[in-house]
Amino acid sequence: MRAAALYPAAGALLLTTLSAVPADGAPRATAASGVAVAAARAAAEGIDFGHCSDARKLPGSMECGTVSVPLDYARPHGRQIELTVSRVKATHRDPRNSKRLVPRQGALVFNPGGPGASGLHFPLIGLMPQWQRIGAAYDLVGYDPRGVGRSAPLSCQDPKEFFKGPSPAPTHPSESYKRERVAQAKAYARGCAQRAGSALRHYNSLNNARDLDVLRAALGEKQLTFMGASYGTYFGALYATLFPAHVRRMVFDAAVNPDPAQIWYRNNLAQSAAFESRWADFREWVAKHHAVYGLGRTAQAVLSRYERAQARLAAEPAGGSVGPAQLKSAFLQAGYYDDYWPSRAEALSAYLKGDPKPLIALAAPVREAAAEAENSSAVYTAVECNDAPWPTDFTVWDRDNTRLARVAPFETWDNVWTNLPCAYWPAPRQQPLDVRTGPGELPPTLILAAERDAAAPYDGALEMHRRLSGSVLVTERDAGTHGIAGGPNGCVNGHLEAYLLEGRLPVRRAACAPHAEPVPGAQREAAGTPRAVRR
Repeated sequence: MRAAALYPAAGALLLTTLSAVPADGAPRATAASGVAVAAARAAAEGIDFGHCSDARKLPGSMECGTVSVPLDYARPHGRQIELTVSRVKATHRDPRNSKRLVPRQGALVFNPGGPGASGLHFPLIGLMPQWQRIGAAYDLVGYDPRGVGRSAPLSCQDPKEFFKGPSPAPTHPSESYKRERVAQAKAYARGCAQRAGSALRHYNSLNNARDLDVLRAALGEKQLTFMGASYGTYFGALYATLFPAHVRRMVFDAAVNPDPAQIWYRNNLAQSAAFESRWADFREWVAKHHAVYGLGRTAQAVLSRYERAQARLAAEPAGGSVGPAQLKSAFLQAGYYDDYWPSRAEALSAYLKGDPKPLIALAAPVREAAAEAENSSAVYTAVECNDAPWPTDFTVWDRDNTRLARVAPFETWDNVWTNLPCAYWPAPRQQPLDVRTGPGELPPTLILAAERDAAAPYDGALEMHRRLSGSVLVTERDAGTHGIAGGPNGCVNGHLEAYLLEGRLPVRRAACAPHAEPVPGAQREAAGTPRAVRR
């Protein structure tokens, strides 16, 4: 075990920052001193890695363990929760020259975003060819963040009630439908409070960043090498702001906008607008391949076929479970990843020709995954609602999104219903941290972004670049995949490897040509970083 030498002053720091002992007997500290105490304890204890609970389903090289973190960093000796961590050790084998040994550079910790996504299986990505050089030099480390999966899982409702289908998805909802969704949002927020109790307020991005520092210490790393995708870039940026001296290297893949004014209400408005553009990209691709799919020669014609399918499903759900909302969810995924385009186009084409089976396979709720999906949704909601103030009057949501839906109908109202519990949230809201580092405060960091990313619009990457001094932005032009590290673009991967393996970055912002468009009729989904279809 690597002991508390990492934090020689932790004890003194605790003594100088603890306040009087409150009535419940648990000493209070500042959050900063609480992190120092928890990290010193984690450094002393380390992580006892062993077999993963689902080891029979996994390659033998992956191992799992746990690290304890305070539920409340102001009470570092109070209630603890365990985060489940996974690891595949550095192979030391150069995939380009099997006789050459590669020195270990430490642990590379990854978060796939969400909020609410599990990174537990990330270390297995080292088996993919485009990750093997990185896996030779780094222990690949994934984990379930607080509230997720095996890390003190959060729940807001009975998972049996989570998948309700078939269900509608009106792009211009009626007043009665809006009232129904407001009632559902209020009930969901109450359910979160009832199930989590006083712990609910502690599921937030600042605590995710603090947990990351405790994990770093538990791994025996003096400085953190971290890669966050999507939402993972936001709390990675919080970490960089809170603990700049603890950063070795950081990769922000599909960066979200960290401007406090955008967290999270305005970021969701921007996301809905961006999905409309990406939905148009998909329809134009389908129209280009009318000879394969027969869905129309223009993007407007493809939209007409899609709306025809919506109307049919509203009248008679496919397989008894796929209605308009399930159709929308399946096609929303195509807005995240263009390698989903062929399967979605094929399913729509087959359905309109009388064969619903491909669409059912893509869109029907998977009952066996209900508990995992409900947990992910609960964490997503809790983190976003806790992180920042939200409008508490539905008339504000109604005004802003009615206006937006006139030009961006595809995703706007579904995004509202996903986030509306935040209007009625029972836990205290935080003021977002002003993410910002000055010259020399933070080692150079790498930001990766696709220019037409809908889930994390490109303006967010530009803002992240402005706020993190010394960062370098690499853009995949005219592309929209959400998360581009380790994907099909060799130029992007070259920058990623140069940075992680050599600490080398372009002198200034760089651009890569887009990866190849999907092949019509192909049912292939490319392997990049692990995916989370959320933010």
